[in-house]
Amino acid sequence: MSTPWIAVAQILVLVVALAAVHVPLGGYMARVFTSTRHLRVERAGYRALRVDPGADQRWSMYLISVLGFSLVSVLLLYGLERLQSHLPLSIGAPAMDPAGAWNTAVSFVTNTNWQWYSGETAAGHLLQMAGFAVQNFLSAAVGIAVVVALIRGLARSGADGRVGNFWSDLVRTVVRILLPLSVVVAVVLIAMGVIQNLSAHTEITTLAGGSQHVLGGPVASQEAIKEIGTNGGGFFNANSAHPFENPTPLSDLLEIFLLLAIPFSLPRTFGIMVGDRRQGWAIAGVMGTLWAGAVGLLTWAELAGPGLVPAAAGAAMEGKETRFGTAASALFAAATTSTSTGAVNSMHDSLTAAGGGVAIFDMQLGEISPGGVGSGLYGMLVLAIVAVFIAGLMVGRTPEYLGKKIGRQEITLVALYVLTTPAIVLTGTAVAIATHAGRAGILNPGAHGLSEVLYAFTSAGNNNGSAFAGLTVSTPFYDTALGLAMLLGRFVPMALVLALAGRFATQRTVPPSAGTLPTHRPLFAGLLIAVALVVVGLTYIPVLALGPIAEALS
Repeated sequence: MSTPWIAVAQILVLVVALAAVHVPLGGYMARVFTSTRHLRVERAGYRALRVDPGADQRWSMYLISVLGFSLVSVLLLYGLERLQSHLPLSIGAPAMDPAGAWNTAVSFVTNTNWQWYSGETAAGHLLQMAGFAVQNFLSAAVGIAVVVALIRGLARSGADGRVGNFWSDLVRTVVRILLPLSVVVAVVLIAMGVIQNLSAHTEITTLAGGSQHVLGGPVASQEAIKEIGTNGGGFFNANSAHPFENPTPLSDLLEIFLLLAIPFSLPRTFGIMVGDRRQGWAIAGVMGTLWAGAVGLLTWAELAGPGLVPAAAGAAMEGKETRFGTAASALFAAATTSTSTGAVNSMHDSLTAAGGGVAIFDMQLGEISPGGVGSGLYGMLVLAIVAVFIAGLMVGRTPEYLGKKIGRQEITLVALYVLTTPAIVLTGTAVAIATHAGRAGILNPGAHGLSEVLYAFTSAGNNNGSAFAGLTVSTPFYDTALGLAMLLGRFVPMALVLALAGRFATQRTVPPSAGTLPTHRPLFAGLLIAVALVVVGLTYIPVLALGPIAEALS
């Protein structure tokens, strides 16, 4: 039975673990991206790619490298999906249809990992290992590379728009950060009971004397990078509610820790690379405050669920995994929607109206608390620039952030970044609600039906990947529309961030003066929290009022 004390104990253990890794992991990542030495295996990779890792790229060339690499990744993954019935280790899985293959290829390359299919029946072992798991590494590495380029832009002075080398950042992220962590975590998960084999369907006898076909597979290796890289795609349809992916309450807490570890450590990396660790602490404090609020609200919503059944059970148990309880499910839901992970250990469509509203709002916040690997930090830094700009307007000074002036061109890029995702989410939701093809997928009428559609486009546009499973999305309409939302929601903000990095890199750093706003103090942190909440509130409150808020009030 879930109690508030269980929730508090889990949160305290998680906070202590995250605090313990913040300094060493954040410092290690800073050393990775400032080192001038290339490992032997990295040099072999550069030769295979035929790139010069020492060539410093302008932001535009960095962006072209990101887009070109991602396009090739989409094409290769699409080919694997369409041909998997002819490949070894397909375990009888058929080729994906064109619309579904397009959606899935875009999903994994954009770090969204949205799944319209059941993993047990639609994906063979080779596709899981050589397709999905590989993209789990690469898409996460792309996100980290982009935020590192932005940090360099802020740290450099008069660098002619050069922000680093994408290929070097990509390879280093995979070889030195993601791969070592994933190997260690996979072994730990195997020890906890997560399976790792190449077995096909095996017939077993149940406790009741019946027979059941159980699928094996290389689950632990994919589960590790799924959480570490804030990916979220489940090997099984039940995702982290499946005992082969998440067998015990201890493994459940470990998985929540893993999806938060890198995003909460990257502010330390940021502080070191810009030469002021206090800046990193301020950003980490804002992320932690927003995340704590999300966890508290969602846990309260589920433990205090309205109705006679939740009152008798002590919590809203519908859609929850009884091995973990409501408190752990609420904690997982808040963590996965505050990052761009999308993994679930309960069915979000069965959250209370208030709990589902918090999950949607977490994603609409831009997943900055702490967000996905890389994307969370660059989203927060963009909002920090907005906060500095507002403060500058109030005191009548040209706004500056870390010695870089925020002029017309910089604030134009920031404004476009802030408006891009809401435009994708709200336009997609409106089109779905206004068309027969969109409404045909809605399971529940009324406010909850709107919430299902809003959740889907919010998840796709913010590259999250979780879903209100009541919405039928395995249709050409949703495969196409959500695929476009994932592409635009990933690469348009990245392009704007890299352009911003290039603008900052060309500027000479201005020394602080008596009128400079300190951006490492609690006052600025409070302003940044307010800006994040107000920007999202003004954008999404009208549609939230028609969906989860209306449902909660009814």
